[in-house]
Amino acid sequence: MTLPDPKKPYVKPALTRISLDETDKFTGAHPKYLPCREVDGHPLSRLVEDYGSPLYVVSEETLRRSYREMANAFTERYPRTAVAYSYKTNHLSGICAILHQEGAWAEVVSGFEYDIARRLGVPGERIIFNGPCKRPAEMHRAFADGAAVNLDSFDELEQAEAVAEALGRTSRVGVRVNMELNFPAWDKFGFNLEDGQAEEACRRIVRHRYLHLNGLHCHIGTYVIDPGLYRRAVENLLSLAVRIREKLNTPIDDIDIGGGFPSRNTLHSQLMPGETLAPTPDQYAEIICTALTSRSRKLNFSPRLILEPGRSVVDESMVLLSRVVAVKKKRDGKPFIIIDAGVNVLSTAYYYRHDLAADRESSEAGEPTDVFGPLCMQIDVIRWGAPLPPLRPGDIITIRNVGAYNLSQSLQFIFPRPAVILVGGKTVEVLRRAETFEDVKGPEQIPKRLLPTGGSTAKASPR
Repeated sequence: MTLPDPKKPYVKPALTRISLDETDKFTGAHPKYLPCREVDGHPLSRLVEDYGSPLYVVSEETLRRSYREMANAFTERYPRTAVAYSYKTNHLSGICAILHQEGAWAEVVSGFEYDIARRLGVPGERIIFNGPCKRPAEMHRAFADGAAVNLDSFDELEQAEAVAEALGRTSRVGVRVNMELNFPAWDKFGFNLEDGQAEEACRRIVRHRYLHLNGLHCHIGTYVIDPGLYRRAVENLLSLAVRIREKLNTPIDDIDIGGGFPSRNTLHSQLMPGETLAPTPDQYAEIICTALTSRSRKLNFSPRLILEPGRSVVDESMVLLSRVVAVKKKRDGKPFIIIDAGVNVLSTAYYYRHDLAADRESSEAGEPTDVFGPLCMQIDVIRWGAPLPPLRPGDIITIRNVGAYNLSQSLQFIFPRPAVILVGGKTVEVLRRAETFEDVKGPEQIPKRLLPTGGSTAKASPR
């Protein structure tokens, strides 16, 4: 045993936390830092110069590829498949239009989203209307258009009966089913399978003269990385379909298994990177389609399979560009930066460890750097410990895989929302311009009694 040299001063050992998603899988060392300077051949500096920072950038090539991978994986195994893109994930009209060009139906959860689909020319029979809050006028329109309306509660079923009576024509509806598959159970929506609610809802629909029971629908959760849960969901829905056919003499046309498929992003709770944990579309399709085909053959019927993917289709297609506005050090010497994009435009930072890269060249490995947004809140954290090189104000940070939920959940908190552009080949097109003062404050009204002395308008205006 070697004793320490009493002549040398004691040095406290330093412990450095190393995250598995920031290390080389062979050596365990931090990987060589790789800068990001372009998106699909378009220089970041030029994009930010022309359209401002922060800036959402959509890759048309990636969006189309992601959709095709999902759609082809299922239709090659089960041709009678329809893919209905989940509008709530990202309802930007340009993105929805691209996916409809690829053959996607529309899955909506509000009258607002229904209007987007109809204005994009999606026919009613290619719209799936879900959600727990469908207003009578919205349901009336959907019935008149021939859309499939999945009912969520007995109160909504009662509303559907009244709307169909007023319309005076047969309207197709489905029943949303929740079941005991995972923990915690997704039981906020729909009719429970195990206690008989779902079967009772089907019985009421079949007995109504103006309602046609068209399908069974479920959505088992979000970021579901276990394909086996979908197999069990398919088996449960098919078993219910058999009981409905035998007891009520009514065949089920559609089996809708919803969405919940993950993207390549990494949850904060995950030890390994998301791209190593998330199954591929082919892996999901193999399990789901095999279960559907084998059970359908035994039951002597082949329903249409409906999917409602969102995140898995759109997440990878969009990045968020943001400039560094300040470089600082904490009291312990660790670096951190402030960028001009906050959680108001990147809400997924609360549950993802987003992949970040800078446009600055560096011969060094990335150093764990905390990244904060510009909002006046301590919780405005984009990423803890991102492996980045030494940076300067003006450098551009690329935040990858931000296409799902960030745009549809973005807020006008402190700052107006940024522009969204589409890059495709050599072209750059605006999908949504950056918001102005008037976009944000224009709808407001100021009572005349509150106007400054001499004021002549009741609308808010910039100073």
